[in-house]
Amino acid sequence: MKPHRREFLRWAAGAVALAVSERSAWAQAYPARAVRVVVPVAPGGANDVTARLIGQWLTERLGQQFVIENRPGAGTNVGTEAALRATADGYTLLISGSNAAINPALFTNLNFNFIRDTAPIGSIVRVPQVMQINPSLPVKTVPEFVAYAKANPGKIAMGSGGNGSPAHVIGEYFKLQTGTDLTHVPYRGAAPAVTDLLGGQIQVAFTEMATSLGHIKAGRLRALAVTTAARTEALPDVPTMSEFIPGFEASQWIGLVAPKGTPSAIIEKLNGEINAALKDPKVKARFADLGGMVLPGSPADFGKLIRDETEKWGKVIQAARIKVD
Repeated sequence: MKPHRREFLRWAAGAVALAVSERSAWAQAYPARAVRVVVPVAPGGANDVTARLIGQWLTERLGQQFVIENRPGAGTNVGTEAALRATADGYTLLISGSNAAINPALFTNLNFNFIRDTAPIGSIVRVPQVMQINPSLPVKTVPEFVAYAKANPGKIAMGSGGNGSPAHVIGEYFKLQTGTDLTHVPYRGAAPAVTDLLGGQIQVAFTEMATSLGHIKAGRLRALAVTTAARTEALPDVPTMSEFIPGFEASQWIGLVAPKGTPSAIIEKLNGEINAALKDPKVKARFADLGGMVLPGSPADFGKLIRDETEKWGKVIQAARIKVD
């Protein structure tokens, strides 16, 4: 080997070692100040609860405050854009949910591309929607509901938390899979939809389990199915939709992302802490109370989930011709 080539290889090896050392030191020093965690929805609900649980864990483990900042608006787009436009230094993070995979097909004028402009950190939890009806409806199972709906096309009102919300899109997915004709009634959030479901103004709704779990357990609402692939501990006797519709899976997911360009050492450090949290019995129990199932994995795993879900919901939105106001 020629002398100059040996010298080059030694220099290259030294440069790589130095870069690795610098990344390691950077990760060890992070965080040196408070970290902002943007939640693009209003307080309450699964996204907000998840942010606060993980934020508290990271605060205790990493010694700096992880401050939750709610930035709702435009179906999560306001807070998402604000977070993604922040400096990519690990001090602004974003709690992201299923809206991130739904919105690209709903909004044609977004100022960001979620997949392109984010660095996935880690998935956190999968939250089922529950298909529930007013008990006055003369059905007790999903097959009975489908048969009743087909015998009464357009006469069953399906409530959701708003046009283009995960509940709406999941409801439309159900309609496509079953060939039923349900009349969509959008509300400004899941809570008012559940209120009208209790009152009989609408007959069926898909909502996050936490929104209506108390009503279901008290018998004021009848749960027909959960939308995750597996049954949930919160309602172990309620079947999954896939038990009646093979392959049906339409749960919400929640995870943590950072602006594109955030140092990989910081991404890896945060991912490790998230996965540690998801192994903690107290954290797992808190998510189980919400009907959720922890969803550990690598940044690459989370990135694949986001891409797959974006493709899936884009097809549903196009097929159902969903439009936002």
